[in-house]
Order: sequence, then structure tokens, then C-alpha cells
Amino acid sequence: MKDFFSNFFGRNNDPKSIVSFDVIYSIYSYLYNEVSSVDFKMKGVHDTVSVNFYSFPSSFDHEEGREEIKKSGFNNAYEVLNELYKKIDIGVLSEETIQAELEYDYIHIQFYSEPTPESKKYLKHVLHNFVIFFCCTNSLETNDFRILYNNSYFLDYTKGILDTEYIDINNPKNEIQKIGFKEFERILQGICQYMEIEIPDSVALPTQENLLPEVVEVTQGTFEEFIKLVSRGDVDEKLVQKQSKKLLNNFKKGATEYHAIVEGQWDFFESIDCWNSDWKFDPEDAEYFISEMIGEDLNFEYPEETYSHDLFPYIQSALEKKNLELMTYDTHGDNYLFFVANKSDVARILELSELTKIEVEQL
Repeated sequence: MKDFFSNFFGRNNDPKSIVSFDVIYSIYSYLYNEVSSVDFKMKGVHDTVSVNFYSFPSSFDHEEGREEIKKSGFNNAYEVLNELYKKIDIGVLSEETIQAELEYDYIHIQFYSEPTPESKKYLKHVLHNFVIFFCCTNSLETNDFRILYNNSYFLDYTKGILDTEYIDINNPKNEIQKIGFKEFERILQGICQYMEIEIPDSVALPTQENLLPEVVEVTQGTFEEFIKLVSRGDVDEKLVQKQSKKLLNNFKKGATEYHAIVEGQWDFFESIDCWNSDWKFDPEDAEYFISEMIGEDLNFEYPEETYSHDLFPYIQSALEKKNLELMTYDTHGDNYLFFVANKSDVARILELSELTKIEVEQL
């Protein structure tokens, strides 16, 4: 049985905003009635968007959950829930209510966004957690919601949810929140599109574009386009044909082991202008090898005692003047495999990377 408690805020429901009760409750209803967990791909979002229905206490009623609750200093899931309710000014459960053993539902939405410009040198993506509880405001009916948030990984789920904080979606406290809160609006639109939920006409949509990736058949031509873009067209046509055929054959094998997945991919990158480097490298190495890759001298300014990944912002600034960008193939090891792309091709390269499962990333 589900239940909701009253809160002491004013009602949070702007009918023009997609972050509104009508939209969020429709998502909750889908999770409650159809399927309790959804993971799907969205255009422009790293990895998957994860949307989950949870309940206190049943979602914590397992050995690992009980151990996490104990480790956090609580006796049961209801005590954890009361701690969260205090953060969002929802009336806490009395002992009598707890004894009734009712279920208290919530939604947990996870997704990645781009990092802030300052954090790009050590972060490729930022995880955002939006934990949404429903409540009643000046009503006996469920008509409102409150959001708890953090941008940490929930390695210990109980600790993770306890570390969240109440947020006003319209009042971010820092640049990471500003990016995440803005993206959250687009994420909600994508969730509604995936769940086929009709968004009210009164809502101002974040975008008019289709947010779900189209089903695209991966062919030899897909790999040919990828090869030509990552090599900036400086590749022999015979090599394009040979490598694209080999990459497609490996793609069709559907391998799950790392070494089988990358079979041929490493050889391909080694066949074009690229730079295979240890994770530690000097600025002089970067200038030399990147100059070799682009066929002209590249010099860039950098602070003294700056090495390795800390050089990326300075390298990219110098390359940007030439409409180029340094990218990398993810080796899953302690080394980099760098290549240089035309800046205008980067978005398409990343799209093709998703299609071909060749893990190329921005720096």
C-alpha cells in the first residue's frame, strides 16, 4: 500500500514547466503500473538514463540493504525515510504509523551531463541523482513533490540517499547544479517520449527535437565514414575498404570479452596518424607528436610544471585556432591513444562511436 504525508511548503506545480506535478506523477504512474525500472538511451546523453521506482521499506528489505541501514546508524528503513522527510519538511512518521507497515514510494532518476569547463581536465561526465518524493500540500490528495539531489555515485545506496540535499530546481547553487538542473528538464521530456506519456499542451518543452536515437543499421559504410572522419580524410581508399570490412565483421560477432571487442580496433588506429602515449607525458612530447599528426608545427602556452592530462586545456586551445580537436580512443588501460579530428566532425564522430561501439571520447 502506498501513502504520502503532508508538507509545509507552498505547492510546487508550475503548469508551464516540465518539472511539474502533472508530468512527474505521470512518470510515477507508469513505473507503478507498467514496469518499475527503465534504462534507455537519449541523444546527447552519455551512457543510459536510469529511471527507477523504489519503496520504503520493501526496497531496502534485503541483506545488503539492512546492513547499509545499520552501518548508517539506523534501525530500520522507516528511520532512514524520516531522516529524508526532515530535509524536505514532510511530516515524519510516528511510531504508530510505522507499525502499520505502509509503503512509501519514490522515484530515482540518474543521468550524466557534461562537466563544467573547469572540471573537464579531470572529469569526462558528471552523474546526477534526482530523488523525488510525493506529498500533499493543503490537500488530502497527493498533489505535490519534493526533490533531493546529489551528484555522487551510490556505491552504498543508503548512504547515497542520505547524502542527498533538498533542492529548488530553479535555484542551482553552483555550475554543476546549473548544468544538471537544466539538463533534467530535457531528461524528463525524453522519459515521457520513451514511456509514450503525453505532455500537457501548457508545458513549454525544452526542445522540439526527437530525443530518442533512431534505429540505424550498422553497415560497412558506417565504418567507412568513421574511418574517414577520425583520419581527417588522410587515408588510402584501399585501407578504408580493408579496415571497414574487418571492423564490421568483428562488430557482428557480438563479443563480450574486452580483448575480443577491441580486436581490429587497435590495429585500425595504429594504421592512421595517431599517438600512443603512456598516461604520463611531457608538453614537449605533446607538441612533437601532435605536430606530426597534423603536418605542421603546434606550439602552445602552458604553466610551468604542467604535465599529462593537465595539458589538455592548453592543447585544445591551440588546436581550436586551427579548427581541430584532440580526441582519444579509450584503451581501458594506463595509456592514451590520441588522434586529431576536425572540430566540425566531432559531434558526428561521437554519434558513429555509439553506433560502432568503438569507444572514442572527447578530452
